[in-house]
Amino acid sequence: MSSFRFLTGIFRLHHVSVGIFAAVFLAFDARAQAPIGAASRKPCILLILADDLGYGDLGCYGQQKIKTPNLDRLAAEGMRFTSFYAGSPLSAPSRTVLLTGKDTGHARNRGLEIVPLQLKDVTVAQVLKDAHYATMAVGKWGLGDIAPAARKGFDEWLGFLTEPESENYYPELLSRTSEHEDRLLSNPLNLNGKKGRYADDFFCDFAENFVRFTNPEDANYHRPWFAWVSFTLPYASAESGPQSAAGAVVRSDAPYSDYAWTPAEKTRAAMITLLDSYVGRLLDKLEQFKNDKNTIVIFTSITGPQHDAEIDPAFFNSTGSLRGFKHDLYEGGIRVPLIVRWPLEIRPGSVSDLPCAAWDILPTLAEAAHTSAPTNIDGISLMTTLLGGVQTNRHDYLYWESHDHGFKQAIRVDDWKAVRLSADGPLEVYNLKDDPGEKTDVAAQNPGVVARLMFSLKTARTDDPNWPVTNSVVPPDGK
Repeated sequence: MSSFRFLTGIFRLHHVSVGIFAAVFLAFDARAQAPIGAASRKPCILLILADDLGYGDLGCYGQQKIKTPNLDRLAAEGMRFTSFYAGSPLSAPSRTVLLTGKDTGHARNRGLEIVPLQLKDVTVAQVLKDAHYATMAVGKWGLGDIAPAARKGFDEWLGFLTEPESENYYPELLSRTSEHEDRLLSNPLNLNGKKGRYADDFFCDFAENFVRFTNPEDANYHRPWFAWVSFTLPYASAESGPQSAAGAVVRSDAPYSDYAWTPAEKTRAAMITLLDSYVGRLLDKLEQFKNDKNTIVIFTSITGPQHDAEIDPAFFNSTGSLRGFKHDLYEGGIRVPLIVRWPLEIRPGSVSDLPCAAWDILPTLAEAAHTSAPTNIDGISLMTTLLGGVQTNRHDYLYWESHDHGFKQAIRVDDWKAVRLSADGPLEVYNLKDDPGEKTDVAAQNPGVVARLMFSLKTARTDDPNWPVTNSVVPPDGK
């Protein structure tokens, strides 16, 4: 925390959700009262992020044990993607990709060490702000300083700046920034190790207050808005205590308290169901204030699920039988849920198998906002697919690299997927159509495919001194 500068002092967080939060958004709404004509017809955008949620962790993706009624409802009312990928198997690079529309061959962050975003890094919030959107971010930032000079397009912010901060579900302090000030907000309910107020409760309250003050039927409503809501659930950190101590990482293990599961299994299920309840609250708030029809709601996960000594993702089939977990470039580490609902435009219950990725979010939202995306990005707009059309502008390939104890690469071209676990290592090749679980390496049988994929691997990235190419020291599947 010492590396971050805050301009003003300490506030009581347990009053913020009622008092300061409301004051924040009353002031926020006052700044938005100047009419801007056609912009008022643009859709509002609610982007909800989970942390370490697997491809198979939701009922609408085949989950049998964990209850996710609100997210299942979201999928039934919108479009569910079955071949959507996170930007990285690591948190910070994945968030960077989402924000900037650049894959990890070109993104500012590509590995475990965090490189703060620079002024020249244009984010989705800046693109939308330039299109007259009010912008807000809450929850986990995880990319270091978000000081006034590099606020990256967000008018309002509350949450965790760094990864270590986000590993505490009962924080004593949260960072708060706005157009005019930076603060640390203090929560006396969590002082001295007490567990009085759960972090994600604050985040959901903050997001609900934002939605509350953006009623399109209100005479003062003249601007669309963009909300980046980044929950920490269902991530369970070592610093939060072992998952077997359920109270350390989740408020309660309900509704699974009486299940014949281990405490760790109850905890993870409860965290996912709690996340689902937050989504339900936000959907209900949109409906309550009559702003649900023309709001694009996007739900996805930053990475695939964790795999540690406390819980095996196989118990819940968290990867949907895909190979690998968080930190892996196999499908289980990067293929994640994506659900998009926009009642005015998207056909309910639709499903897309279009191969696409997190770097496509920025240009998609830019098109929705009737504005242009930066030209130096890797993403393409998915709007044609969302509207039920045939996507003719498709990726030549999807590319990932990871600097996690060495250099690793992966690439997908049509149904072919290649993984290389070190700079000079062999190329593993899988046919995802026949083998989505990546069980059989078919490189030896397809030399032409190998040559094509090797060429794409060489051209898909640019060198960056922050991310030197070195041989990997980590074996497959993060074990």
